[in-house]
Amino acid sequence: MPGKAASATTRQPAKNGRAVGGDQALFSERAPGAGLLAQRGLYAGPSAVVGKDLYAEVLGGAVARKRDSVTLEPAARVSGNTYFGRFPAAYWQRWTNVRAVTVTAAVEGTGRLVLRASDMDGEPRTVAVHSAEEADGGTVTLEAALDKFLDGGALWVDLETEAGERLTVSGVRWTVEPPERLRPTAVTICTMNRADDCLQNLRALADSLSALETVDAIYVADQGTDTVDSRDAFAEVAERLGDRLHYIKQPNLGGAGGFTRGLYEVAGQPGTEHANVLFMDDDVLLEPDLVIRLTAFANRTADPLIVGGQMLNLLHPNQLHVSAEYANLNALEPGKPVPHSLSTADLLGVDEETGKPNRQERRLDAGYNGWWSCLIPYEVVKEVGYPLPYFFQWDDAEYSYRARAHGFPTVTLPGAGVWHADFHWKDWDEWHRYFNLRNSIITAALHSPFDLNLLTRVLLAQLVRYLLGMQYGLAATLVKAVEDFLEGPEILHDGGVAAMKEIREIRSRYPETKRHPATEVPGIPSNDITIFNTAPRPFLQRFYLVKRIIDRIVGKHKHALGMIPHDESNWWHVSQFETAVVTDASQEGVRVRRYDRQRMFELARRGAKVINRLRKEGRGVQAQYLRAQPKLTSRENWTRLYEL
Repeated sequence: MPGKAASATTRQPAKNGRAVGGDQALFSERAPGAGLLAQRGLYAGPSAVVGKDLYAEVLGGAVARKRDSVTLEPAARVSGNTYFGRFPAAYWQRWTNVRAVTVTAAVEGTGRLVLRASDMDGEPRTVAVHSAEEADGGTVTLEAALDKFLDGGALWVDLETEAGERLTVSGVRWTVEPPERLRPTAVTICTMNRADDCLQNLRALADSLSALETVDAIYVADQGTDTVDSRDAFAEVAERLGDRLHYIKQPNLGGAGGFTRGLYEVAGQPGTEHANVLFMDDDVLLEPDLVIRLTAFANRTADPLIVGGQMLNLLHPNQLHVSAEYANLNALEPGKPVPHSLSTADLLGVDEETGKPNRQERRLDAGYNGWWSCLIPYEVVKEVGYPLPYFFQWDDAEYSYRARAHGFPTVTLPGAGVWHADFHWKDWDEWHRYFNLRNSIITAALHSPFDLNLLTRVLLAQLVRYLLGMQYGLAATLVKAVEDFLEGPEILHDGGVAAMKEIREIRSRYPETKRHPATEVPGIPSNDITIFNTAPRPFLQRFYLVKRIIDRIVGKHKHALGMIPHDESNWWHVSQFETAVVTDASQEGVRVRRYDRQRMFELARRGAKVINRLRKEGRGVQAQYLRAQPKLTSRENWTRLYEL
């Protein structure tokens, strides 16, 4: 049984009446008339690296913004029409039974509080105004009906003072009518050798516990060798979290095994028929209000659904990764932006076409949500089972599409965001590409028409481009992924542990998979490299593809040596070189790609053979995965994988 430093295996009722597990029904009783906190009005982020304009924008005058309060000097204006300042009214109207929202704030001084709204086109309108007087003091209340937002729009609070006025607003709370009983939520953090990052997020949760009224448990599934409990500060954080913290050490089963552990623990307890599990990555910069926003929304949805948070880019904190996404399953394409969504958007910028601020006004229907922050109700687990033991990659997409087939949609909630390492700084040519490819084919087999003609064309096109670009290790990774898919569901028996070791060993045989410092490239002087940039016109790319294939077959090269920036490392460019020194996407080094005719032909033969096998045998293998799915996603299978 994995050890738990902060609690016993069985969850027990908390002292304060908040339910954390055990044999009784798990619900918090609330005082009559008490509202459910849906989100806080904040004016600064959880870290100095986060711009305050994501929370409130100063439109004029002198303003002092703190985390929970803002002070306006005379003739100042502050707008809450920002990423974190907005209340996603369209989503609350569409998916919940809530018909109104209340905004309360503590006010000192003189000025105006204006509750404003937008529509699907971003046109603003005023909903309510309160003019605060010096003699008023106390609490201001503003209300808005959730009745004109079905296709889009949000609510926010603007503040303003005239000459001679001074206003301080603090403790802004957005509340809705509570349910008869609250659904408790267990936060689950999957971690692997990121002890300091994980500890930082546990500390952030501990700092906000007073506001996390629906959180009854925090699970940490630690799968690493550099463990969280090895840090001196862990004991202090564990003491602050008390009975809520459940620290578990377990075998490394990847992201799928780490996140599933939270579902396994919660859904395995009596009386959890109406409980939520909130997944969270270990290496995110956490905005604790995300927990409030996701759990409150999940507490009021008309029917159970998966609700996810959005990802902001950690290295570019003002940048939204994508508003909502879907996967083109049969073409093996994840992360496709839903039409009308913001994608890689500067949240402090404006739309080039409309000139309006980058705000997600339209309500969007997501295909799936990444597990950097994603809440799953127990009803979904009860109906569709647990995630597949994919190790990682595509586990989040597969689970959402499986849930959708059973009537549980996925909602990506605007304004509920965490900062995660920018995806475009991660190089595609890594060992985890194996899991991306293999698991995408399995997901397509389970949830798409599985058009084998289309699928094999996609894989063949990828293989050709990898070979032209002298990415032989990546080509071998693709071949291995397809071979293992054809092995059938038995490949998932150990949760991916053997596959992880094997693909790393395979890739180690290919020199171009290794990264080197730019000044220490083996056999190549750093002062004798030329940069070339010869991009073909798009309509000529098919012609260049044929030409480059012929050149590679006969061993013809336009250049002997060149150093190529990452953004220019396309197949049509790299294929002109006998040796190319390519910048890694991480910008931390370079990789050396060398033309190897023998290896190219060997991988081309193997790849063509296995892709042809997929075309012929794919339908039968698909049937094997469909038959095996109930067993693979069962509690019994995960019990075995966890060695319990």
